[in-house]
Amino acid sequence: MHLLLVRHGETAWNREGRYQGRTDIPLAEVGEQQVRRLGARLGGVRIDVAVASPLVRAQATAAAILGAPERTAPACALELDTGLLEISHGAWEGMLADDVARDHAEMFGVWRSAPSRDSPAGPGAETLGDVEARAWGVLEQVFARVGDGTALIVAHDAVNRVILCRVLGLPIERVWKFRQAPAALNVIAGDALDRLQVVRMNDAEHSAGLVGESTHRAL
Repeated sequence: MHLLLVRHGETAWNREGRYQGRTDIPLAEVGEQQVRRLGARLGGVRIDVAVASPLVRAQATAAAILGAPERTAPACALELDTGLLEISHGAWEGMLADDVARDHAEMFGVWRSAPSRDSPAGPGAETLGDVEARAWGVLEQVFARVGDGTALIVAHDAVNRVILCRVLGLPIERVWKFRQAPAALNVIAGDALDRLQVVRMNDAEHSAGLVGESTHRAL
């Protein structure tokens, strides 16, 4: 299997540093441009299975890839799976990261420094362990269906990070040690789930300069 693991394009809340989590925020204009360029870049890649988070920012990203005018290779219909939803941030959703750091200093400090599998991503929120369990379940189903073909999964920052940590054998506490830029492309390949390898990671050549990627403080 070859897996194209993609993060959605940029939203206004990403740019503002505002926690969005499950809040259904659309792509910003720059995000739409990013995903159109990614769609053009992947136009020659056959896609046998395509699954996205139901949130509109992920759906729009997947649609731009599957329906790109530059597409020359076959592409399947898009499926939606709630297992790929972004992590719920509970009471933090809609808040700026600076305000969260001020008002929830202890919980925020753990979340941003060394979150454990059981550390909540805000009051009343999910944990990274929760996200890994549901997202990896989607990956298992996709792997069983795609065989030696190519699958597209379009999800979110936290979802992609926990998948990549598991493939790389990193403890979940290392989840912040790499980036997932808006519209980032990760390529994972292997003939068994326990033999997957990361071929490309956080590839944003289509949307940012080599050192020009935007840094966002909130998911």
